[in-house]
Amino acid sequence: MRVLFYGTPAFAVPTLEALLSHHEVVGVVTQPDRPAHRGQRLTEPPVKALARASGIRVLQPARLRDAGWPEQLSVFAPEVAVVVAFGQILPRAVLDVPARGSINVHGSVLPRYRGAAPIQWAVIRGETDTGITTFQMDPGMDTGPVLLSAATPIGPDETAGELAARLAELGAQVLLDTLARLDGLEPVPQRDAEASLAPRLKKSDGYLRWDRSATELRNLIRGCNPWPGAVTVTPLGPLTLWRAHAVATSVDAIPGTLVAHERTLAITTGEGLLVPTEVQPESRRAVAWDEYLRGARLLAGARFTSP
Repeated sequence: MRVLFYGTPAFAVPTLEALLSHHEVVGVVTQPDRPAHRGQRLTEPPVKALARASGIRVLQPARLRDAGWPEQLSVFAPEVAVVVAFGQILPRAVLDVPARGSINVHGSVLPRYRGAAPIQWAVIRGETDTGITTFQMDPGMDTGPVLLSAATPIGPDETAGELAARLAELGAQVLLDTLARLDGLEPVPQRDAEASLAPRLKKSDGYLRWDRSATELRNLIRGCNPWPGAVTVTPLGPLTLWRAHAVATSVDAIPGTLVAHERTLAITTGEGLLVPTEVQPESRRAVAWDEYLRGARLLAGARFTSP
């Protein structure tokens, strides 16, 4: 099948790899190169790197809503478009370019978690399962009728980054199955009343508020790993918490206070204790919690606050 592929980050790479092995990818549309890493060097998206290595023509429109793009895309004469974490909403004129429409690979079981960050918000909100959905695209935000879906459990300690890597592979499998069965699939309209939203994460979404429960904070830490990171302010400056576990116990102390717990220190919360396991001081490398405590020389009674 002649496929026009839209995608940008690493999450989209396994699906593009699968398409390159099983179909004819006639072109790749991805976001423009952006500054990244130390020094803010102009960096190409992972999807572009794979496409160039595979000899596939790449387009990088700043805005697909600008005039002329449907005509440029029509030159590829695609039978179908596949969209995975592209980063722009496709207007109707672009969606209609392929003869058989445009199919999205989404990182949740729709209609749950429509939006740009379904994996992160599922973890942040303490979900125990999620999945992949392929659906026929319309101009809305992940509102089109469902073609196929596949569920998977979320591990109790799994971070958003770890879950995304698993879902990227699952998404490639579900997409290949969708294309193989496309003639016989009956798109099923989504139940809008059951929808939930997953907006793009902001840095402030990772700010730790110690009046929340330890379980909520633990889930926030998992969901903000690897970006934007879950941040608190210590007497020595900002600290990012990458991993932690919750302890269901009661301590009479203001939330955000360091208290003795077993052979280490824990942080009091609105309900229970939070015990970090991996942290990163500002402009330093990530270290184990106990190593950080030794270097920082923080003692029981020290207070952590929200940024």
